[in-house]
Amino acid sequence: MKAPRELISDPARLQPDTPWLDTVWAWTGEEELIDHRTKSRLCGAALLPFQEGQPDWPGFLASLRWMYRAARHFEVEFVPVLNADTGYIFDLSDVLYAEVLRRFREEFPGQRFIAGVTARGAEQDAGFQAGRYLPLLDIAQIYDNAEVMLMTSRHLCALEPRQRRDAYYQIAEHVTHPAIVHALEPAFVPWAAPFEPWLLHQLALHPKFVGGKISTLDEPHFLYWAALCRSQSLDFVPHSGDDFGLATAIKMGLPLLVGAAASAAPLLCAAKDMWLLDSVAGKRFKTGSGRFDTRVYKLLEALQSLEDQVFRLDVHDRASAYKHSTAHVLHELGIIGADECLPACRDLRGADEPARMVEALRRPRRVAGKLGIPGLGNIPFS
Repeated sequence: MKAPRELISDPARLQPDTPWLDTVWAWTGEEELIDHRTKSRLCGAALLPFQEGQPDWPGFLASLRWMYRAARHFEVEFVPVLNADTGYIFDLSDVLYAEVLRRFREEFPGQRFIAGVTARGAEQDAGFQAGRYLPLLDIAQIYDNAEVMLMTSRHLCALEPRQRRDAYYQIAEHVTHPAIVHALEPAFVPWAAPFEPWLLHQLALHPKFVGGKISTLDEPHFLYWAALCRSQSLDFVPHSGDDFGLATAIKMGLPLLVGAAASAAPLLCAAKDMWLLDSVAGKRFKTGSGRFDTRVYKLLEALQSLEDQVFRLDVHDRASAYKHSTAHVLHELGIIGADECLPACRDLRGADEPARMVEALRRPRRVAGKLGIPGLGNIPFS
């Protein structure tokens, strides 16, 4: 019988090339991290809608108000994420990028937000240049009560772990606001590189990095992150970017930073509330038993069934057309005026998408009606 190998549990033993599967954190079960007491925030990646080829500013603000109403109803902290992938960051001019932030701040003067920031103009570069992140950092960091999400980029991902650590630290020299680092699996783009355990630990130690987002489809990296950070009591909060596994973050009491919030904020907020014990302040779905509301399992299934359709993979195994599906959902709910994408966007759904999203909403609307969850056109917000 083959003897079990020794798994690393001390971050001091990590090397830059140590794989996750050589650590205890890759073998920690979700059930070991369950948390029924923490009401974590929902960071909703806001869609930038379009109508007749131009930004639909009334629709943009209406969709944000819809998410805020859901969060207030269930007393969940909501922080919108502006100019991330759901907001077409990779296609926005600097002028339009700045306009999104300006219009948000005018409408919501006291609200916190997270601004996506990535490399600009690096297409012809021979390698990584930290300065490519500065134009968007300069625009975002003029605002108070804000965070920045340092979104990954091709030349940054191409670096070996130690050089990638140094590159993030270089960017941090120009960061004046709390920052969230961002990692992608190759399932999103072929050049992506998720964080190795050594790199995650190194970034989590930096005082300017308050958390990180992992966008994952194929590997439970968010679970790895959560296990490592919790076992070491790190002052660094993992944010789930897994739109195909929304329940995991809710069950572990950790934040979600997802595009799914743009199409399902009421369901996410309700699920966060129902997962809590009765003793947690502000819980709306009181059970009278002191325990959590087990109907949350059916809600989570209905929620995931919707997002599995919104984020369904195309013939190239990419989910990037979710933005178009999101526009269809919001249009069906009467929140935005059209189901258009940014004109330059090539990730489009077919002519049958309106009917597909009506069908995708059927089960969530049914469950929401039975549970009294407002916001999907069946029950108004109080």
